Amino acid sequence: MTRLLVECTYVYEHPNVNSGIQRVVRNVIRELDALEGEAECIPVMMQGGQLYRVLSLAPLKTPRDSPWRKRVIVRLDHLRNRYWWWHSRLERLWPFRRSHNARRALYVLCKLASLSFTLPLRLLLWFERNAQPAPQRAMPLETRPGDQLLLLDSSWHADFFPLAERLKREGVGIVSVIYDLIPLTHPQFCDAGLVKVFDRWFDWIAETADGYISISRTISDQVRAEIEHRLGAEGASKRWFDYFHLGSELDLVRDGARINRQLERMYTAGAPVYLMVSTIEPRKNHGYLLDAFELLWAHGSKARLCFIGRIGWKCDGLIERIRKHPEFEKRLFMFNGVNDKSLEYAYAHSRALVFPSYVEGFGLPLVEAMQRGLPAMASDIPVFREIGGEFVAYFDLDSPRTLADRVLAFERDGCFPAARDLAEWRWMGWREASLQLIERTLNGIRRAQRPASEKATVVHADCS
Repeated sequence: MTRLLVECTYVYEHPNVNSGIQRVVRNVIRELDALEGEAECIPVMMQGGQLYRVLSLAPLKTPRDSPWRKRVIVRLDHLRNRYWWWHSRLERLWPFRRSHNARRALYVLCKLASLSFTLPLRLLLWFERNAQPAPQRAMPLETRPGDQLLLLDSSWHADFFPLAERLKREGVGIVSVIYDLIPLTHPQFCDAGLVKVFDRWFDWIAETADGYISISRTISDQVRAEIEHRLGAEGASKRWFDYFHLGSELDLVRDGARINRQLERMYTAGAPVYLMVSTIEPRKNHGYLLDAFELLWAHGSKARLCFIGRIGWKCDGLIERIRKHPEFEKRLFMFNGVNDKSLEYAYAHSRALVFPSYVEGFGLPLVEAMQRGLPAMASDIPVFREIGGEFVAYFDLDSPRTLADRVLAFERDGCFPAARDLAEWRWMGWREASLQLIERTLNGIRRAQRPASEKATVVHADCS
């Protein structure tokens, strides 16, 4: 039986991060035990030039008899998380929410003060860099020829090249999951450091991986074109390409979690709320929504706009525009650190999702919202057409007026302006998505192993 080694290094090391890729990794790893098939699926992580079988993706409490350095690392890490949580709360208070200069001064002071625990933490982590992980969370794994390493996590963050190259020399196949090529196709939306790191990573993936499985057909086509550009048609013909689609459940909705009180109060005010869910960064195009809703408010609309998502990069001007907006906390709201229970509540009580991204690999909030019966208005880009089909109301990114007109029509007559009724919408859950990932990966591996005379052109099946 084939062993599929499903890599989850970044999520193992950062279990509290909850952006798109980390949500995918957690959900797929959670479903592996329930998948029955012709492969044994083993979650793995890479550390110190060694491959480990992951026994627990979630962090465990540090035993009292643990080495003192490990205990101190855990406590300092908890302190760091709590410290920046309080910083984010403080930013919402006057005068910081009204003044960019005040927020910048607060950040600088907090950053300097944080050195008192971040420097000791970094020093201890350096001393522990080659230490073995806790045996309750991970244990060394010996690979065998014929194993397949599926790079599911955001592996461009890790310095894993020497280990993966050694595994390949020992007969382990390598398959890369590709979420998007945005640092290559739209570098203007990304940090310059990420663009450089991602390009280096993709060079290595192009030369080393045997196959590529993307999270949409749109991205799979882009990956094939990029591989052909870098390796030529002959080089690309030696690799295989496929895609799968993502699930829709929110995996961190816990019974004991509380709904954000400010968020709850916003929804009880009565006027309809249009929701945007994403990290706040340039390619998500939040400014377009502000332009569209300013047109609505100028015509007396009571519709409200709510942003949910952490603050990202290259967005200082946008954040200042939001916080200084005359409608802020009246008809314009922003929540940067809500849990999944609060997000579930927002999906359940909003009027519609509005999603104006310039470019996406998939668009997870789109299916999360629609699967819960929340209609979606989205930018007219290929991947949204692939995922949303005729169930989404599309608008023109060159004209905020097109979105404003759709909202006005929806509020006026109550008829959502999509070609098909959302009641007919069906989408897969994370178990089906995980099974699709595993099955299509195994099919790609089998195709690559066939003699050249037996290989035929592969036609992608419909994922929906």
